[in-house]
Amino acid sequence: MKNKILKLLIFLSVIISCNKVTNDIIDNEYKIQSLVWTQNSAEYEALCYQAFNAAKFSLDNILSNRSSYDKPLAIITDVDETVLDNSPYDGKLILNNSSYNKESWVEWGKLEIAEAIPGSLEFFKYASENDVEIFYISNRYTDQINETVNNLKSIGFPNSDNNHVLLREKDRSKSSRRSAIFKSYDVVMLLGDNLSDFSDDFENKISTERNITTNIFKKEFGKSLIMLPNPNYGDWESNGLFEGNNYDNTQKDSVRKSKIKIF
Repeated sequence: MKNKILKLLIFLSVIISCNKVTNDIIDNEYKIQSLVWTQNSAEYEALCYQAFNAAKFSLDNILSNRSSYDKPLAIITDVDETVLDNSPYDGKLILNNSSYNKESWVEWGKLEIAEAIPGSLEFFKYASENDVEIFYISNRYTDQINETVNNLKSIGFPNSDNNHVLLREKDRSKSSRRSAIFKSYDVVMLLGDNLSDFSDDFENKISTERNITTNIFKKEFGKSLIMLPNPNYGDWESNGLFEGNNYDNTQKDSVRKSKIKIF
């Protein structure tokens, strides 16, 4: 407990120092409602349980037809906001009126105190008990491998080791990491909070394109593709709403308001 408190104090000091160094003081008022909902609402928790209940139902169907698969079975999952809850990091950014930066993100990870997303641990343990191998593909930086493995292992997630936790090196796309697993395993399910966790078809696409592609995949959601809720950040905003543009805060606010439908 003393070590966790010490790590937390160090993390807070890094957040504060980053604000002073970068002078990245922004208005995060627009983010408060979504984060409070994520951290406090029973509805968020229910949606997570619903996702993993659907995953288990689908997996049971797959296991009943196991003989039809040639290779060992595997599941690919994202980590952040799919397996591990990083909302305290977002909360600190909001209260300090600062934005995401690599240094503070890495320091948060070093604490190794992110908790499990509701329903995730039970599902992945169930899959592992049925001889389904779990691979964690995350866009955390490669130099975060030790703390990521440690955090997963401390909670009890199966296959929490360097061979199953695949972090990004240069490319944000998860395509090559997914493909490497497909070569040796029959991947029966993918889980994530971002559509690009599932397919390259969602990479670097604006909102209209993402919606069209989602409609194409609609029969797979709840079966081979399991979506977790995350209103706090993601490609839905950076690539979807902002179309990859490096807008300033005033421009971002204008874009958000322009996307609101009214009567």
